[in-house]
Amino acid sequence: MPGPDMDLWIIVPAYDEEATLPQTLAALAAQTDVDVTLVVVDNGSRDRTGAIAREFARTVPFVVHVLEEPEKGVGCAVDTGFRAAIAGGATHLARTDADCLPRRDWVAEVRAGFADGAELVCGHLVARRDENGVLARAAFRGMVVGAALFGRYRAKNRGADYLVPYQMHAGNNMAVTADLYERCGGMPRLPSPTDRTFLNRVRRCTTAIQQRRTMVSENSMRRIDAYGVVGAARWYLDQGPGRLTPDPR
Repeated sequence: MPGPDMDLWIIVPAYDEEATLPQTLAALAAQTDVDVTLVVVDNGSRDRTGAIAREFARTVPFVVHVLEEPEKGVGCAVDTGFRAAIAGGATHLARTDADCLPRRDWVAEVRAGFADGAELVCGHLVARRDENGVLARAAFRGMVVGAALFGRYRAKNRGADYLVPYQMHAGNNMAVTADLYERCGGMPRLPSPTDRTFLNRVRRCTTAIQQRRTMVSENSMRRIDAYGVVGAARWYLDQGPGRLTPDPR
């Protein structure tokens, strides 16, 4: 079981996020537990994303690394960040995205999940309150529930090689041990969505997967704005984005 001296690194992939990244970074700086190292991976941004991250690094008491990953795709950015963290000495890894808002106890909840013995900790999925009203947040939750049910019964997610049943997992609110990340082969270096593929790699390697409802990093709903409700539902159900790009950013 990991002790309080675990070397915890947070990875934030970012592409053209100058409008949203400052809020995410501010939320990370306001955590109740800031005994972390932060890695922001700039995935070939055309705006001030990288500059904002470097400016932020000068204002906080924890170490911040800003990496450049020109190969397009959230999977590429995440894998580059995770592997750089492991090379830097990380024993435990957490991820959120540059349009998410981790609640103040998010890091503490990540650490608690590992202390419980989990190798993969899956956070609770909720919509950002500052962007959406009650009805929009309820619609988001409905899509998440639908995607979870679909995933559990989907043939591709079932088989004798899986050690545990399928459970809903979102890459923008998760944490994994460095050992498990390397054992399972890591994040696929692909555009979004990559979460199901990664989770299925993990399910072939361990039973120590925890769903932690108290670990919350609020999701942006801009995918719904970009795709519409039907298009976003297709994406969350892993049916592809139709005629649209896999990444609305």
